[in-house]
Amino acid sequence: MKLNKQFFVITAFIIIASLSRLVPHLPNFTAISAIALFGAAYYDKKITALLVPITILFITDAILGFYQGMAWIYGTFIIVALIGFMLRKNTSVPRVIFASILSSICFYLLTDFGTWIGTNMYPHTFNGLIECYIAAIPFSRYEAIGTLFYSGVLFGSYYFAQRRFPVLAKSKIQG
Repeated sequence: MKLNKQFFVITAFIIIASLSRLVPHLPNFTAISAIALFGAAYYDKKITALLVPITILFITDAILGFYQGMAWIYGTFIIVALIGFMLRKNTSVPRVIFASILSSICFYLLTDFGTWIGTNMYPHTFNGLIECYIAAIPFSRYEAIGTLFYSGVLFGSYYFAQRRFPVLAKSKIQG
């Protein structure tokens, strides 16, 4: 794999954003979804775009502590990266906002389904699932706001970096 300036800058942005999990923050107000979208949009290799958010999540989980339901969280971030692939050719503001909102909806639906099915916190009935989803609304709100915020920071910062340093602008997407 040929490493270039784009790769290093994108990775530096992602590493800095990943620190959002390690500093005090509102519940779920982190950059992980935004990292998955950003990496998917800008890394040349799709496999890199899929592995980076999972690797960052694993490293920060190792620091913070592992938890029940990790498979649902990790799987969801792979789906978020897949959503991010739609940004590879056009990272306009409306498309980034749409991808961020869609990612947050997926995160909410999938991870809370995982909580419902994988724990005994809620009855394994339709009403229990609805109860789980309702209880998750405050956390999901923070996740959505965090994803929008950090997507704005990552995509916006990289946009301005590309304008300041044209060597970062890609002529075509590979991988």
